[in-house]
Amino acid sequence: MIVGSGPAGLTAAVYAARANLRPVVIEGLGAGGQLMLTTDVENYPGFPEGIMGPDLMVRFREQAERFGTEFVTADADRVDLAGPPFTADVGGTEYTGRSLIITTGASARMLGLPNEHRLLGHGLSTCATCDGFFFREQEIAVVGGGDSAIEEALFLTKFASKVTLVHRREELRASKIMQDRAFANPKVAFHWNAVVEDVYGDTKLEGALLRDTVTGATSELPVSGLFVAIGHTPNTELFKGQLEMDENGYIITQPGSTRTSVDGVYAAGDVQDHVYRQAITASGTGCMAAIEVERWLAEAAHAAESR
Repeated sequence: MIVGSGPAGLTAAVYAARANLRPVVIEGLGAGGQLMLTTDVENYPGFPEGIMGPDLMVRFREQAERFGTEFVTADADRVDLAGPPFTADVGGTEYTGRSLIITTGASARMLGLPNEHRLLGHGLSTCATCDGFFFREQEIAVVGGGDSAIEEALFLTKFASKVTLVHRREELRASKIMQDRAFANPKVAFHWNAVVEDVYGDTKLEGALLRDTVTGATSELPVSGLFVAIGHTPNTELFKGQLEMDENGYIITQPGSTRTSVDGVYAAGDVQDHVYRQAITASGTGCMAAIEVERWLAEAAHAAESR
């Protein structure tokens, strides 16, 4: 069984299906992962002209299906890791697998703005590495005050003419070394004691409406790009209490492996990776997980025969 259907899950499915492991992918109602919310993908190898995020995921799925992957288009309500076999309850139907690959991903924390969903992928982004290239010589903003926000702001100075960091307090939460780098960069400006109330623009983002947390006054910040960098939440609620996780809820895997704390259960992609969070790295760990599952099942079969 594979729970999740982003780049990690579908790559795992391709490899597992080609290895004759008869994978069942519980893809969820929000099938395809974060790339379904992405417009142009220009950094995935093999697409020199770029490709739309949803189109890329359709190709992933078609490839997995071609080799015999079975798909369940519904959310898992409960997963039991007391096996093997492992079970997943999906709308009252129970699915079982001799092994399990978890690829449920992570969700970017959003601001909950009225126009957020409409402008996501049209100037509003949650990934500087993915989208910074599109903002060459433009004025943009980053929301946040931690290390990840500073890192994104500094990365974006490679492209943008000016990066304004919007933070709700008058001092950053980021580490001293990251703060020093930001303060020393002439392209980085700071808008203290401010929160984003909304974003505006017809077909693409044209600016952000800010509210001063001290005075309550509102103002407009005209920018063509706004990057939300307030963290990610791993989608691991199903597995809490059953798997070893770090303090932020990411599944812990063994170094150089996708093995989890439960024998026969593997995790790949953003659900266990809070560092890279790219489609290509998710695909890579999905491949690793499928190969490790194949070897684990072969060893289990051999051990059973020896008994």
